[in-house]
Amino acid sequence: MATEMVQEYIVRTRDLTKQYQLGDQTVYALRDVKLDIRRGEYISIMGPSGSGKSTLFNMIGGLDKPTSGTVFIDEVDMAQLDAFELAWLRCRKIGYIFQTFNLIPVMTALENVTLPMIFAGMSSDEMLEKGVKLLETVGLGERLHHKPAQLSGGQQQRVAIARSLANDPAIVLADEPTGNLDLRTGKEIIELLRRLNKEQGVTIISATHDLKMIDVSDRVIWIRDGRIERIENREDIELRLGEVEGEEE
Repeated sequence: MATEMVQEYIVRTRDLTKQYQLGDQTVYALRDVKLDIRRGEYISIMGPSGSGKSTLFNMIGGLDKPTSGTVFIDEVDMAQLDAFELAWLRCRKIGYIFQTFNLIPVMTALENVTLPMIFAGMSSDEMLEKGVKLLETVGLGERLHHKPAQLSGGQQQRVAIARSLANDPAIVLADEPTGNLDLRTGKEIIELLRRLNKEQGVTIISATHDLKMIDVSDRVIWIRDGRIERIENREDIELRLGEVEGEEE
């Protein structure tokens, strides 16, 4: 029974701290963050600029190392992994979506999506079949051979979402996934992420300023000054239009 309880959480952080030295001053990006995220949850990390949400996002994704404390992904202590093991975990367990899409301009949508599969050692036939299926899933079945410059911002972000799912990750990390999109397109991307979360059971963790993300989240983690200020279940959140603490225009 104890083992089942432990495995319920796909991400756990303990006493997570990140500090920088600026001259003789110590600046804390994170302070003693303790967080448990359940398998299959949709989590939004929110807070004002400079609050530490992107730092927390990068720690969970293995893109940055904490000064102290621990991040567990599926009960694996990331601090104990060597460079090869960390690269393997990031390739197989975690998918990434970035605000700036980060697509390779000279590659088609299909080539961008299948690129992570190369590192996972898939065969060409497997990659093509899976890449086409993923692009169809995000509504781009007719845009397989278009390059990023031939796609709208929303379409590029859909390619990025398909790419994040290339190796069947347990977790998708989305950093401001609607930040470069207009309101309507941003709403479509949010709804797509939620659908994938529900249908495929993938855990989604988003660092975001976008209040529309609240509606699809299971829980919202509010961060301020490097600390978790509060964690709220979606049903407990009451939004007052135009009045959200800490958010900047």
